[in-house]
Amino acid sequence: MHYSYSSLSTGAGVDQHNRCLGNRAWCVKDICGIVCVIMTWLLILFAEFVVCGLILLPNYDNNTVFSSVNMIIFQALAFLAFVSHLRTMLSDPGAVPRGNATKEMIEQMGYREGQMFYKCPKCCSIKPDRAHHCSVCQRCIRKMDHHCPWVNNCVGENNQKYFVLFTFYIASISVHTLFLVMTQFAECVKSDWRTCSPYSPPATIFLMLFLTFEGLMFGIFTIIMLATQLNAILNDQTGIEQLKKEEARWAKKSRLKSIQSVFGRFSLAWFSPFTEPSCRHKFNSHFYSV
Repeated sequence: MHYSYSSLSTGAGVDQHNRCLGNRAWCVKDICGIVCVIMTWLLILFAEFVVCGLILLPNYDNNTVFSSVNMIIFQALAFLAFVSHLRTMLSDPGAVPRGNATKEMIEQMGYREGQMFYKCPKCCSIKPDRAHHCSVCQRCIRKMDHHCPWVNNCVGENNQKYFVLFTFYIASISVHTLFLVMTQFAECVKSDWRTCSPYSPPATIFLMLFLTFEGLMFGIFTIIMLATQLNAILNDQTGIEQLKKEEARWAKKSRLKSIQSVFGRFSLAWFSPFTEPSCRHKFNSHFYSV
């Protein structure tokens, strides 16, 4: 059944909970998440500094093609990772309107007396199938996979594509960075540590070791997370459902339909954080946040 939904707020218009930028963007006001987001951006900037300032630009005159090609690749991956991170963080993950479990709304939605439905006692909302309450976002989230502090948001029905792209591009940057560090290390060993870098040998070694540690740590983490996300999508089961070992009460989609529900029909837009999936499952309108 499909029913229209009107805002339940009293005179305030749109629900401004978890909203920022003049109510145009979703924004979770969690201190731990904000710190993790800033750390993520600083680590990306550090990789930019070492890769550009120590590895590629100093060697531009000696090997122009190598430096130019790798500079384009690295900057493209870094830009796409940053945009994917922003889209994941600032997108409503699929929040259910708070306080819609009122007598008037239940009647408007067409529920009959004695008919069973799920109500969240924490945010007083009518929970659609496969929705879970997030204690950080303080909302019920449709198809909630997990809450990720590194993006300061839940990963749910509306932003899972952006989160998958974020892990994919960070993993790609990490692998590319490790390749560049190994290339630079071999060059320094072959020639002279005092001439292979604009910085002193101790500073060069420290920057390269720290970048290697960062690349390995984030590379392993994001590759595992990417594989976990793709496995969950293909099996049409969220991380929470897998963790709780919930039996499927819904009609499971095929692997093709499952991945299309997140990314849309196959095209280059799959890899773009600027586009939204064209295939969206249509839920009753009263379950959508306003």
